[in-house]
Amino acid sequence: MSLEEIRQVRLKKLKLLLEAGFNPYPTETDFDYSLDEVCKNFAKLKTKRKINLVGRVMSLRPQGAIIFLNFNDGSGPFQAMLKKGEIEEKKFDLFSRTVDIGDFVLLTGNLFLTKRKEKTLLIKSWRMLAKSIRPLPEKWHGLQDVEERFRKRYLDSLMDPEVKERFVLRGQAISALREILDKAGFLEVETPALQPLPGGASALPFVTHHNALDVDLYLRISDELYLKRMLVGSFPKVYEICKDFRNEGIDWSHNPEFTMLEFYESFSTASKQRDFVEKIFKTLVKKLKKTTKLVWQDKEIDFSKKFTVISYLDLLKKHTLIDDILNISKNELRLKAEQLNVQVAPGDSFQTILDNIYKKSCRPKIIQPTFVIDYPADQLPLAKRKENNQNIVDAFQLIIGGVELVKAFSELNDPIDQRERFMTQEKVRQEGEKEAQRLDEEFLEALEYGMPPAGGVGIGIDRLVMLLTNTHNIREVIFFPTLRSK
Repeated sequence: MSLEEIRQVRLKKLKLLLEAGFNPYPTETDFDYSLDEVCKNFAKLKTKRKINLVGRVMSLRPQGAIIFLNFNDGSGPFQAMLKKGEIEEKKFDLFSRTVDIGDFVLLTGNLFLTKRKEKTLLIKSWRMLAKSIRPLPEKWHGLQDVEERFRKRYLDSLMDPEVKERFVLRGQAISALREILDKAGFLEVETPALQPLPGGASALPFVTHHNALDVDLYLRISDELYLKRMLVGSFPKVYEICKDFRNEGIDWSHNPEFTMLEFYESFSTASKQRDFVEKIFKTLVKKLKKTTKLVWQDKEIDFSKKFTVISYLDLLKKHTLIDDILNISKNELRLKAEQLNVQVAPGDSFQTILDNIYKKSCRPKIIQPTFVIDYPADQLPLAKRKENNQNIVDAFQLIIGGVELVKAFSELNDPIDQRERFMTQEKVRQEGEKEAQRLDEEFLEALEYGMPPAGGVGIGIDRLVMLLTNTHNIREVIFFPTLRSK
């Protein structure tokens, strides 16, 4: 049958329920236990006369005077049996004529073990809770089209337990991160998603317009500059888990809407935060995966050892043979990029070209947990320079399996240097680099009141979940990824 023919059949069943005096979408749902609780406490609950259970019908196996069904309330599956003689004949008949796979039902009965020792509910009465009009995807093949899986994630997670478990783990990871930060004395705060000026990262923003104020506003590309304002305002340890938005392309590791954790600690440094980040990742892996080793793209990642530390410049020298990156010209760097098959757009700045070389030639080769430290100052305009080398900033990224999961640095709190760095960014922007950071006068004013020395960290939640679930497309760990409209 076609989908429309199936819909029409189910609509007729809906009409049958109404004609029999049953509301197929009642308001009240009176049940006693989750199906997970029933499985765990079966021996005790089996002694009760009757219990009420609820769930979605996932399979039906009619056998004449007996109907077996599996149903699931989201906490787990359970079996039930409808048998003539154990239930009113009219209710048995109505069940057989109106209930389909996908329907939500309330089942009342007694627990027992079948001859095969299967935990089962013997149904004495039943009620429809929500009649489904469309059929679920076929159990064994599910949604075959990848685009449809992303577009109809609710069916994807319903039919594939592995997909559902991925998002359960995502929630557990976020809860665990909150627990770690709360225990360490950080305060969870909120910053604006609509901002008058995009800042805190090098990225293209989404722009919108507020009619009442008659001003353009931007969806945040980062919450960094606002969290730093809170440091100025005497909040010494703050964090936020939020959505950021960047008007960029979509690929295996990028989605225009994504989730970030950022935290900032007054009187701290990048090196101190490096130790804390290592502790966070080791704690998460052990807590969520019950191991110290993960598999990522057929490679074993070992979290039991001390994370490696290597400088950005040493990496470039090792894998690209660029010796003196701080002193070569943009034309020389462009030529080197061409030799390495790295594309260079007309408006790309020196730092963009350098970063693209690093991403293609260096980062994919870093498999075990590695902190990459000491970046050129122009590459991270919000990071503090190292005292022994003003051309380098005190910063790090954590790379695992060739993927950047963390970016962090000792936060620049010198308003004079910050203004100069912003001015450099504005110049780069005028030269054609659209992702260059903006000069933010309000942030500079806050810095002039005094911001304490601080260490700040950003962790990509989506990529973290990719690592924990050995998933190789960011859209597999975002329940509602950004898709082209049909």
